Amino acid sequence: MRPYPLPLGFVFRSRAKEEKAPADKAPMGPTKQPRDPQAPKGRPTPKRNASQTQRRSVTNTQMTRKEAGKRQRDARRADMAKQREALANGDERYLPVRDKGPVRKFARNFVDSRFCVAQWFLPMAVIILVASMMRVASLQNFALLAWLVVILLIVIDSILIAVRLKRQLVERYPNEPRRGAVMYALMRTLQMPRLRLPKPQVKRGERI
Repeated sequence: MRPYPLPLGFVFRSRAKEEKAPADKAPMGPTKQPRDPQAPKGRPTPKRNASQTQRRSVTNTQMTRKEAGKRQRDARRADMAKQREALANGDERYLPVRDKGPVRKFARNFVDSRFCVAQWFLPMAVIILVASMMRVASLQNFALLAWLVVILLIVIDSILIAVRLKRQLVERYPNEPRRGAVMYALMRTLQMPRLRLPKPQVKRGERI
């Protein structure tokens, strides 16, 4: 029996399906990489090299924190050294906060330019204490009387210093904060001139 000839269109459609089938079975593209949960939204997941770089940066950051702490300690030491130097030469830039400002500087100069009874308080207190410990009635009586005289002179002198200093500060620095300046000056009178910090910048008897 003679085979029935196939239509020409059917042959071409069969060949087209055979050529298209491998293309349909081919993979659509590279496998999609899972998204890193730490990656920001809307950005591609970093590759392995990027992840390793991030881990290295975290390690370097931890080391940097230790170095930062060391640098802060070194900076504090440098600041303390500058403060000690400023206390010796009177450099206003590095003085402690309690010693800064024109009001405090004038209060120091006011005290340093005059004789204060209170500056001899410590050596006189030592002498009186030693005399009071002696088992001699006359020395003990003398020590008690000397102690009362010293305290009385210090109180009178401190009152005069406070009144004069307060008047001078009001006249010279009417717009500057003056709170605590008088007490600051009185505490300075209790120190001997060579032991005062900041170091005196004026001589005794010098006009300021």
